[in-house]
Amino acid sequence: MAVTNDLVTDRRVDRHCRTLVEAGCEVLLIGRQLPESTAVERPYPTHRMVLRHRRGPLFYAEFNLALAKYLRLQEADIIWANDSDTLPGCWLAARRKRCRLVMDAHELFPELPEVIGRPPIRLAWKVINHLFMPCCDALLTVCDSFANYYKKRLGVEMTVVRNVQSTSGVEKPKAVTPERPVLLYQGAVNVGRGVDWAIDAMEWLPNCLLKIAGNGDLIEEMRAYASQKPWADRIEFLGRLPHEELDRLTPQADVGLLMLEDMGLSYHLTLPNRVGDFVAAGVPMVVSDMPETVAVVRQYDIGEVIEGTGAKALAEAVQRLLKRWSTLDNAEREARFAPARKDLNWNNEKQKLIELCYTTFC
Repeated sequence: MAVTNDLVTDRRVDRHCRTLVEAGCEVLLIGRQLPESTAVERPYPTHRMVLRHRRGPLFYAEFNLALAKYLRLQEADIIWANDSDTLPGCWLAARRKRCRLVMDAHELFPELPEVIGRPPIRLAWKVINHLFMPCCDALLTVCDSFANYYKKRLGVEMTVVRNVQSTSGVEKPKAVTPERPVLLYQGAVNVGRGVDWAIDAMEWLPNCLLKIAGNGDLIEEMRAYASQKPWADRIEFLGRLPHEELDRLTPQADVGLLMLEDMGLSYHLTLPNRVGDFVAAGVPMVVSDMPETVAVVRQYDIGEVIEGTGAKALAEAVQRLLKRWSTLDNAEREARFAPARKDLNWNNEKQKLIELCYTTFC
């Protein structure tokens, strides 16, 4: 199984690997080593490649060539590509070794915000998908909207395996703390993620604290931006946290923030990982008006939808949520989350993953 990150915080892929190991598979996870990478301890072997380039076309070319070379030396029945950026190397190795190829599409690479305005790069990702995805023995993705996108454009059928947590053994939802509510943003601090909205929204939320758990291309810019605000003392940047620390942090939040600017179909159609994290932790959400996320919030009545865009709209949604949820006690909150926890549960989704793996192999 291959990814282009350094494995440390990729919960989705770790969850898949652990599930397949529990089902009796031998798994090797391959990523890359970065200067700031910390150690990873997993119940399956891992390998991180040291590369010269960190981003851009040269990185993807170097990564996929190194990946294909490394995979040729490994015994494998199935080679598993995570997203389009690992697909060429996995395809080369699978063809050389005459083994099965699986691809898991977690993003729509031609529709990412950083790609849409760069026609040559967008065309390159489209070509990669058109060349290699129809050659895969099995394809999976994280939501129905992504599956429909690929069905329409490539004519391929995809299994939907939602990226949610197991909700057994997690803390029960707690009552909102009206005196000092904690707003939590977790995830990449990148373009289009609304971190600047959250920082500015604190002007209208004078009693709230904002915690930002994550790293990304804009992290230093956002730190500097926040430091200039009169309310900077109510904003805390926690950096990139290991899974275990994030699991302890999330249930302590009163509101989970999930903002995405409508900057392309990959953002518009996605079902973000954080939805499953907040459901498992019993944290009500404030979300952007994107179809998959809104469907979850409205179906289970576990949050508010931002009406519009920008900091003021975000602050108003937070205020509506705090007003509604501050009247609920623990039992009432648990009753709200119980159906969501039952449906959006990795114990349901993992059966589809295991079945897909063994069907592909057989």
